[in-house]
Amino acid sequence: MSNIHTDQCDIAPIDLKSLILDHIKRSPGIRYRELLRLSGLTNGALEYHIKILEKTQKIKVERLHGRRPKYFPLDMQTEETCIMGQIRNKSSRQIVLFILEHDLCTFGEISEHMKKAPSTISWHLKRLSESGIISIIHGQELQLYRISNVQLVSDVLSKYKNSLSDKIANEYYNMFGEL
Repeated sequence: MSNIHTDQCDIAPIDLKSLILDHIKRSPGIRYRELLRLSGLTNGALEYHIKILEKTQKIKVERLHGRRPKYFPLDMQTEETCIMGQIRNKSSRQIVLFILEHDLCTFGEISEHMKKAPSTISWHLKRLSESGIISIIHGQELQLYRISNVQLVSDVLSKYKNSLSDKIANEYYNMFGEL
């Protein structure tokens, strides 16, 4: 009796690792749940293969402050992983794009643009500052925010634009391409 149905057990383990590696390469900084959804694997199968990929040093795994891990291709530069780890978050990416467009921004300008609670903006700015993506210039009456390394951030945004596929990112790439 022939079984036409093919499930995960019928795929060779090497193919599963290749599938996972492909998802990580296409979406650097991907989180476990997103990888689980995209791969179609069971939780146990994905966890098993991720552990093997990490032990055999085929991927980089970033675990910060007890937060969920992010997965990166092994050949990705450390500076790039730091930036991608932050800008995969849509709100952080919107803040970075806004500051890139305006060079120096006040908290009020960022908050007005984002239309989110000040505490949310503050949280994202703190994470972006801690990761070195933005720097804060302290004045007497206000703080100004700027991108620490404009060229590097712009290069990462351009290089990984396909894995950052929301409308605001696409607008930035179109704007950047017109210059």
